[in-house]
Amino acid sequence: MAENLYSEPSIQVPTLAHLEELGKRRGLRFNGATDLEQYREFISKLCDGFNEADKLPEPTLPVKYPRLPGYRPKQEDNKLNGWYWRTDIEGAKTGKLAGRTVAIKDNIAVAGVPMMNGCTITEGYVSEFDATVITRILDAGGRITGKAICEGYCLSGNSFTCNKGPVRNFHNPMHSAAGSSGGSGTLVAAGEVDLAVGGDQGGSIRMPSSWCGIVGMKPTFGLVPYTGAMAIEPSIDHLGPMAKTVYDCALFLEVLAGYDDGLDPRQFPNIEVAEYSKELQVDNLNGMKIGLVKEGFNRPGADDKVNELVKKAVRKLTNAGAVVEEVSIPLHEKSAIIWNLFGMEGSYDTILRQQSAPVGFPGFYPTSSMKFQGVSLPTRINDLSHTMKVVLLFGEYLKECYPGQFYGRGMNMRRLLSQEYEIALEKYDAVVMPTIPMTASKLPMKDTSLLDYCSKAFEPCGNTMAASVTGMPALTVNAGFIDGLPVGTMFTGRKFDEVTLLKIGHIFEKLNAPAK
Repeated sequence: MAENLYSEPSIQVPTLAHLEELGKRRGLRFNGATDLEQYREFISKLCDGFNEADKLPEPTLPVKYPRLPGYRPKQEDNKLNGWYWRTDIEGAKTGKLAGRTVAIKDNIAVAGVPMMNGCTITEGYVSEFDATVITRILDAGGRITGKAICEGYCLSGNSFTCNKGPVRNFHNPMHSAAGSSGGSGTLVAAGEVDLAVGGDQGGSIRMPSSWCGIVGMKPTFGLVPYTGAMAIEPSIDHLGPMAKTVYDCALFLEVLAGYDDGLDPRQFPNIEVAEYSKELQVDNLNGMKIGLVKEGFNRPGADDKVNELVKKAVRKLTNAGAVVEEVSIPLHEKSAIIWNLFGMEGSYDTILRQQSAPVGFPGFYPTSSMKFQGVSLPTRINDLSHTMKVVLLFGEYLKECYPGQFYGRGMNMRRLLSQEYEIALEKYDAVVMPTIPMTASKLPMKDTSLLDYCSKAFEPCGNTMAASVTGMPALTVNAGFIDGLPVGTMFTGRKFDEVTLLKIGHIFEKLNAPAK
């Protein structure tokens, strides 16, 4: 009988010595060898069940459209270093994205196409499934032409921590494209693709959109499913659209947004998706009020020229009937600290302990990726970027000395920041500030110190982290240029009111369009 044949186990029964070592590590004391033997006997039965389950087929995400694996582009064909991998996947013949080319941030799974998430530790992994947003893009007629470089495990607001080299800014290649979706930003800016998907945990859609001079939206938390993307911290993981214009951004959001049938625990089942692009058929903002957030213009290191350009551009909205006033959101100044309180320990847990797939929730789990990283991370830990090593060291320190204490405090303080924003948004339809209060910085040189590297990596994040912490939607639109480098303006709105933000952004874009 087949059930009596020998079958190699997928999980081994631990030895007595291993169990004793594990127990001692956690401070357990055993009453002699008999206890250990009985623990082992019970655990062996659990292992039998695990081995039985491992032979059953596992549900996964669908792959609907054929494709070839593609190739790593040559340097002469990738001068801005925006591409990690080139491919050519055609979707449906018709749909909202028919005729549009799309780049995918390289922390999002595309079946049969390599993914490294900005770090050689993950290089060599090829997923067997398409992330939900990939299927939606292809169903809508989009054509995926490659994977865009992202920062090492997406832990940088600048564009130089990927093992494949720095991503260069289209407007000045010696300057940063920002991160962590820097490849997505510079490819759209250069016209190499029409659209790109970005990811955002602390500003990683909005920062590169700002420094690359394009439009980017971090939607309300949960509006776009994160299913099939590598996580940083499950309470701040977002995917969203990046495009040349507000209209294209709105159209792309229509395709990406919506409930994923319970596969992404970040979502609620009653999500409503508007036809955002059709809502842009307005020529005024009569009755709308916009609040200039005082604290967003007072960031350390802010460039006065950037602040003045943004204020001047926003005040043009009065020509369309809007009221523009200054508003104070005091806790905005502490938003990066609040992010760090839960984000450092949270990202340590998610990336380094849970293989970029947070546990404890029903939904889809990328087990092939988790297995790959579970083997590669411990053996190649020194290949992490310096920013990830900060997360590892500080996260381990917090776990050892203050386990959960500051994570919990940070989570609680999120409510205070959300309350301040909600109070402001009771009076204003949107609040606004510079996306990044300085123009794109120069890329670091080879002799950059480790401290300068880490400081520069997080320098652009001061204003963008608040919307990640609160989960509110935020849209960045180009306000103009200073010395040839773009300046982004960030509008933040009420949860699930992307329509209002896009309307404001659309009028703002028209009022600040460069003269032809």
